[in-house]
Amino acid sequence: MTTTTPTTIDVSARSVPRLGGFSATVLGIELKRVLRNRRTLFFTLVFPAGLFFAFGGTDGWDDQAGHGNVAAYIMVSMALYGAALTAASAGATVAMERAMGWSRQLRLTPLSPVAYILIKALVALVMGAIAVAVVNAAGLFQGKPEMPAGRWVACAVLCVICTLVFAALGVFVGYLVPGENAMQVLGPGLALMSFLGNVFIPIDDHTSVIWHIAQWTPMFGVAEITRAPLTGELPWYAVVNALGWLAVFVLGAAWRMSKDTARV
Repeated sequence: MTTTTPTTIDVSARSVPRLGGFSATVLGIELKRVLRNRRTLFFTLVFPAGLFFAFGGTDGWDDQAGHGNVAAYIMVSMALYGAALTAASAGATVAMERAMGWSRQLRLTPLSPVAYILIKALVALVMGAIAVAVVNAAGLFQGKPEMPAGRWVACAVLCVICTLVFAALGVFVGYLVPGENAMQVLGPGLALMSFLGNVFIPIDDHTSVIWHIAQWTPMFGVAEITRAPLTGELPWYAVVNALGWLAVFVLGAAWRMSKDTARV
């Protein structure tokens, strides 16, 4: 009779994958998983375009607005709102993964937290780009928005880039609240930010109290940046606002993630 001597596994000798486990395969799987969610598809493909059709044909749509008309101004604003909502929703899926224990399961693999957050951000960016493309396609179909083609493309590209702010917000909220409450917080929260951030209703009186409050809200800076090619104006404080809120949400997400994974 022979006796088998148990061998000791050296965990430190386990090979770490390149780029912390980030790969196009993992990114593709994550993207397909998000696209299977019907609620996500509704927010991405239907809701933003529906908002544009509801507001883009109101009285005064053909009035001059910067280098285009009011319909173009509304189209860019609705594209930003749709992209922000979609990106935040994609980022907030981390809340459901935590509730199901998927996050802890991933911590048992060589996938690094940085690669995990990067994958989440890229998926949110892709979803935001789809929302922007759908709203701009709706604008072309309706035929009312008018502005030079170069400025049109610039507004769309800036809109996609600015969705990173809300992708980070979605991940932050996903780690901050229980899974079933993430979108209950983000949905009304983003709508309120849009009202205060000069997205739904332009705030023309720069001396009013509401204007001074709006300058400190997360949607204000990205809205000004996104519409800058159309309006021809980009205040410096709008850029500071956008960068500041991006830093707050990224640092907040990293902080909550470190707290969450420390319990594994």
